[in-house]
Amino acid sequence: MTSRDPHRLLNASGALPQAHPPWGPTDGLRITGVRAIVTAPEGIPLVVVRVDTSDDGLYGLGCATFTQRYEAVVATVQGYVAPLVLGRHPADIEDITRLVHYSSYWRNGPVLNNALSGIDQALWDIAGKRAGLPVYELLGGRCRAAVEVYTHAAAATVEQTLDQAEALIADGYRNVRLQVGGPGLGTYGAPGWAGGYPRSPYPDGWDAERYLRSTPGLFAAARERLGDEVNLMHDVHSRLTPKQAVVLARSLEPYGLSFLEDVVAPEHYDRLPEVRAAAPVPIAVGEQIGSVPDAVRLVRDGGVDLLRLHTSSVGGLTPTRKLVALAELLGVRTAFHSPGDISPVGVAANLAVDVSTPAFGYQESHTYNGATHEVFAGTPVVRDGYLVPSAEPGWGVDLDERAAAQYPPTKFLFDSWTAQVRRPDGGLEAP
Repeated sequence: MTSRDPHRLLNASGALPQAHPPWGPTDGLRITGVRAIVTAPEGIPLVVVRVDTSDDGLYGLGCATFTQRYEAVVATVQGYVAPLVLGRHPADIEDITRLVHYSSYWRNGPVLNNALSGIDQALWDIAGKRAGLPVYELLGGRCRAAVEVYTHAAAATVEQTLDQAEALIADGYRNVRLQVGGPGLGTYGAPGWAGGYPRSPYPDGWDAERYLRSTPGLFAAARERLGDEVNLMHDVHSRLTPKQAVVLARSLEPYGLSFLEDVVAPEHYDRLPEVRAAAPVPIAVGEQIGSVPDAVRLVRDGGVDLLRLHTSSVGGLTPTRKLVALAELLGVRTAFHSPGDISPVGVAANLAVDVSTPAFGYQESHTYNGATHEVFAGTPVVRDGYLVPSAEPGWGVDLDERAAAQYPPTKFLFDSWTAQVRRPDGGLEAP
């Protein structure tokens, strides 16, 4: 490794000439600009990378959203990644993404891979626009007409949660994830309440044992009220031990869940094969994976039934399509992560993979507010429980930077909640 300042090696345009391979297209098209744009039309910071080219009006957008550490991603994109790709031909997606991946030497993790994803997805957007085709046609075309999604019903009580579920079913959803609140400020996915354990060191705590006892009742009530036609899911959000995860899965067997999500924390993913082997319901994991090797181990070693990839956290479309091909060969399906902290550009990338792979299982959905549609023209919209990818070239999603600037981000929103997720004895719990 050299001790020289790499910024002294940049040319007048800010590029690193040594990053160019000794070959490449000769049509004169080049990358001329790379920048990260942060906006929060729903209060959740979204990071989008824009890659401009020497062809006037030809640019691409990529999702680089790491909500909790967005400033680190922006700094990585603009301070380190941009010099590697300026002056390159945008068609060299595989070489560029490999170079960005290798260039930090210590690689992987959500900051570096989200930065890489922003570049990678933007280059695919450009490729589609140059070809005049939606990206999914560059991946082999559709193998389904549309993507069936699942959405969330979550409230403070079982009755309120099921009221929400009935309304969603009436809107055309056949797949609903159910969450219900409980005592404690750290309840995941639904409102909790303070002072649930008044004689404990931390009265606002969350208790795993109570959760294990109460959750089957939610699904017993759901089947009685909603019937057997709707597909039901549930998110543990990483809070159980491997043995507790098996206990919960077995207690939910009578209710026929389509999947049980994130049953253990990432630190215990090596135990997932034994959990899955003992669990009578499908196991869905993957939104916290920060690298391709971690995702490969989950699929290869029998740790998942459904891979819940967060596309940007593993580096974008290029690695995701490879992982999905592996999943298809090994009988694993997809259930991509796509809540409000993924930009509409990232949703479009998810859809391109969803419609083009036989490994598709489910797709999480989020209903974006009006401000998001103002910022992101072409934001995908759920109709009758389905998402249909845009037929426009590239992703079919654009970004209005003037509108985006009206919604500046705020730091520490998630961190503030995380600090409250404690057990009644005061010990921190996985958020």
